[in-house]
Amino acid sequence: MDRLRRIRFRIGAVTALIGVGVLVAACGSSASTTTTAAAAGGSTATASSSATATPAAAKGTAVSTTKGSDGTFLTGAGGRALYLWVADAEGMSSCSGACAKAWPPLTSKGKPVASGSVKASQLGTIKRSDGTEQVTYNGHPLYYFAGDPKSGTTNGQGSDEFGAKWWLVSTSGSAITSGGAASSSSSSSSSSGSSSWS
Repeated sequence: MDRLRRIRFRIGAVTALIGVGVLVAACGSSASTTTTAAAAGGSTATASSSATATPAAAKGTAVSTTKGSDGTFLTGAGGRALYLWVADAEGMSSCSGACAKAWPPLTSKGKPVASGSVKASQLGTIKRSDGTEQVTYNGHPLYYFAGDPKSGTTNGQGSDEFGAKWWLVSTSGSAITSGGAASSSSSSSSSSGSSSWS
């Protein structure tokens, strides 16, 4: 009889432990699922609420500035340098196909946003032949250079690839045509004239 009680007690204890283990596992799984769902839901809610709360104009690409050996110049995503191309006519891009692969245009799905010492009044957009909106500054269509892998590189400065010069763009909207602080001030002074397309 004692032996039977002990066996029943042990079976009951083992069953209870298994039950507790299953319950703990279920709670842990449920908690992680809830946490994951909450995290996913939270990020979805954040994304959708910011999409709802933010006007379309604020979704535009940000244009900022960086100071380097060539002076203070415009930058786009990740602090990458932005260039103008002297072959472009005012308010029009002449760079497409292979040119646009080497010199990707800065595009925006909304009104561009000024950051740093960029003047919002100088920012605009033009429609490219593929229908995308390219960001302009002082009428100049803006481009990245594929040879600039990261922030701080300006390997495209002074290039004459595709038959015309590529220059960094100063905060005044003119081309920075030589290195150092002197070029920045000379390009600023030249922008007050009508020859900002050089």
